[in-house]
Amino acid sequence: MPEWLIWPGLVLLGVGVGAYGTMIGAGGGFVLVPVLLLLYPDDPPELITSISLAVVFFNATSGTIAYVRQGRVDFLAGNSFALATIPGAIAGALAVGYLPRSTFDIVFAVLLLAVSTFLIARPTARIVKRTTRRGEVSRLLTDTSGDSYSYSYNLVTGIVLSVFVGFLSSLLGIGGGIVHVPLMVQVLLFPAHIATATSHYVLMVSALVGTIVHLASGDLEGGYLRMAAIGGGVLVGAQIGARLSVLVRGPQLIRLLAGALMLVALRLLIGSLL
Repeated sequence: MPEWLIWPGLVLLGVGVGAYGTMIGAGGGFVLVPVLLLLYPDDPPELITSISLAVVFFNATSGTIAYVRQGRVDFLAGNSFALATIPGAIAGALAVGYLPRSTFDIVFAVLLLAVSTFLIARPTARIVKRTTRRGEVSRLLTDTSGDSYSYSYNLVTGIVLSVFVGFLSSLLGIGGGIVHVPLMVQVLLFPAHIATATSHYVLMVSALVGTIVHLASGDLEGGYLRMAAIGGGVLVGAQIGARLSVLVRGPQLIRLLAGALMLVALRLLIGSLL
């Protein structure tokens, strides 16, 4: 590819990643990481993940602003889960340097396949309406469009799961949304639109922590320009994705996420095994 096309191409990549990632609440890292792995096959895992995680932070921040304006962020869950991701994010950022590139590719692909298979088999939560159980908190949110969401969840379970999500977020550079959103919908039984918005809020914090650790470790050395180009694109794309999410139904959001994960995982796994 000619040099003059590389940078506009990275900006456009950022727009697409930001729009799609924000629309399904996954941060976009699950798309960006395999693309970077294919574009830069000689780069070490820590550079790929640090670029992606920094871009996820830009994306999550822009998307969160839009979702807060829509009134779809559950701040009780968001603040609790975000704090819980911090120790995991630090551990993941430090651990990635010990993974060989081939191992990293396979681990990433297997994770995507597992999550996508689960979502395809069970795209929506089986329990639609139920009474609040012991140890759960009840929530009632009304967004700016007038839609109300009544639900309950176990806050302690969400906090424990978020530590694990924070670790994967920094280890793989994916932001953790591809894991967090399914867990929030299927295990904690959040409404899909609240899960995507709140997950973005959590991503903003965990991605920032992981990026700071990568910066302190020098992992981003040689990737600043690529990060800036893609990051500029996601700032625009995230606003587009937040608006598009209003037009997509909850089950459709989950199916979009599952389909994307399956395709990316298969492509990456085939490439790493050949």
